[in-house]
Amino acid sequence: QVQLVESGGGLVQSGGSLRLSCVVSGRTFGVDALGWFRQAPGKDREFVAAIGWTDDNTAYADSVKGRFTISSDDADPTVYLQMNSLRPEDTAVYYCAAGVDLGYSEYDDIDEYYYWGQGTQVTVSS
Repeated sequence: QVQLVESGGGLVQSGGSLRLSCVVSGRTFGVDALGWFRQAPGKDREFVAAIGWTDDNTAYADSVKGRFTISSDDADPTVYLQMNSLRPEDTAVYYCAAGVDLGYSEYDDIDEYYYWGQGTQVTVSS
């Protein structure tokens, strides 16, 4: 069992920045990737970014490339999502998730993520 706890959400103006954190605990043996997903009201949950748990390979959704950066601190262990140049369309609940037995080509596949955090709200005002 893997536990994920997100924090760092909040209200920010358009163009601003936020950094989300996801503390990872529990039996992490077998975890291949940590990902961030988001869900806006009335929309499906979508992939944002992911990072390899052991190799630090990263993947990003096209909508956030160049604005968001995912990173990890193996010593904590914690996964971060630095979000810059935020836009109103980035408003959503952001979820951290852990994927088991997935390869790099599957980093954006929501069905490959088995463990989920409770989510943190990000609101970007125009």
